[in-house]
Amino acid sequence: MRAAGLILALCIPLSACGAVAGGAQQFGAGLGAAATAPLDDLNLRRQYIPTVLLQAEANPYDLRNLNQCATIGAEIARLNEALGPDTDEPPAQDGSFLSERAADAASAAALNAIRDATTDFIPGRNWIRRLSGAEQHSRHVQSAIQAGRMRRAFLKGTGMQRNCAPPAAPGWFRPRGRSQR
Repeated sequence: MRAAGLILALCIPLSACGAVAGGAQQFGAGLGAAATAPLDDLNLRRQYIPTVLLQAEANPYDLRNLNQCATIGAEIARLNEALGPDTDEPPAQDGSFLSERAADAASAAALNAIRDATTDFIPGRNWIRRLSGAEQHSRHVQSAIQAGRMRRAFLKGTGMQRNCAPPAAPGWFRPRGRSQR
């Protein structure tokens, strides 16, 4: 009961900050996800794994139909869509102010506190996750993400070897002479 009061005390000012910064909708969506987090523990709701990550998990070194720089770049773009930007790419300049980024960080902290509070009330949570299959699915999600990262690195190395320009190679790579298409 005490934790719920603390959470509400944090949420009201933070939601106001989010409204000022234009992030009220994001905070509201995150609030719903945090409040329904026990559904993940009971395996009643599962995280979606994109097809490109499942394919990467099945065969991370597959080069079928990837004989041109354009097709390698397209496959890397699919992986970027599922995984987010690679570490060799500069962070996107979103034009946000420091106060907006601080409000976003505070909102994220409040959402984490809500998620923790909603999942802490489940007795034997670890056992429930194991018995319901949620833990196994969580491990599968992490395995697919790791395979996708490995495939993206492999494809960028292949693009470098074939003298491709980015995005079919790392962002820092400059092709020698004429780049292949």
